[in-house]
Amino acid sequence: MATPCKQILLVKYSSEELSDENFEVSEGEIEAIQAGSGDVLIKNVLLSLDPWNRLCMHSTNQGLYFPPFSIGKPVPVLSVSRVISSDNADYKAGDFLTCLATASEYSLIRGGKDGAGFPLKKIDPNVPLENYLSFLGLPGFTAWIGIVRIGEAKSGEQVFVSAASGGVGLAAGQIAKMRGCRVVGSVSTDEKVRFLKEEFGFDDAFNYKKEKDWNATLARMFPNGIDIYFENVGGKMLEAALNHLNLHARIPISGMISQYNKLADGVRNLMNLVGRCAKMEGFLAYDHITHYDEFVSEMLPLVAESKIVSKHTITKGIENFPLAFIGMMRGENIGKALVDP
Repeated sequence: MATPCKQILLVKYSSEELSDENFEVSEGEIEAIQAGSGDVLIKNVLLSLDPWNRLCMHSTNQGLYFPPFSIGKPVPVLSVSRVISSDNADYKAGDFLTCLATASEYSLIRGGKDGAGFPLKKIDPNVPLENYLSFLGLPGFTAWIGIVRIGEAKSGEQVFVSAASGGVGLAAGQIAKMRGCRVVGSVSTDEKVRFLKEEFGFDDAFNYKKEKDWNATLARMFPNGIDIYFENVGGKMLEAALNHLNLHARIPISGMISQYNKLADGVRNLMNLVGRCAKMEGFLAYDHITHYDEFVSEMLPLVAESKIVSKHTITKGIENFPLAFIGMMRGENIGKALVDP
């Protein structure tokens, strides 16, 4: 018997800022599992709102491994979900797991492989579930790769994190602090500046909307230069950071969110990388998946002991997914943006 299911469809691509016209709330249904299919029916408990999804809402590939999302189909998103029924011996009703599912109340996982072709990953329901989409999930893993593996952060180094109040930025800053670094973050409001310094242990932070000259701001914030710039923004912020690199600085590139809704800016001072013998490296978490267990073994006790603190902005109702996603892209959330469908 089919399961009624409210879902969010992508109905129009855009190279500019998204609006609710790009999405449609649809009353659909999920077909019943067929014997011998290996399929798994899951109820989505939490849906993750991530900037990478925005890159797949253009009509052409924007450099990711994913092609553009299909028009008229549910939006693919990372989820924490509970198994409702299963024709797969690896999963049983009641199991909690994380996977690439769809922006919907329920998802049917064909053959036990998610939308990226990976097996569903079981999780411990005794750990707060939102953590599996933040510090124990893709944002935390992304931050750990950038700071630990690419940045090779060392005690006493100077670390700059842009878009520092999002899920990845908060994790990156705190992981760097755990390694003895001095950390400064850029954010979009004075409230977020206060959050970073008072609740998340950043040494300093600034509101980039109030600072008129980012080059001068970084000179003030980093009188001894930048050893690691954890790049989430791109454009003019990257250009400013390049002027303050120390010798052998590292720039792990997680994303460039300032470029996703417009024609990308050119960066005019890339020769600074040469002069400072610096390394700038883009990366995808899936390319480092063999290190995931190492990441979890390090992060799980830190999260359990509240040595690393997460924060989540959770929007209720699948019908509010479009506005929550647009708000995330505008930077309206503090911490990881999620939807409780």
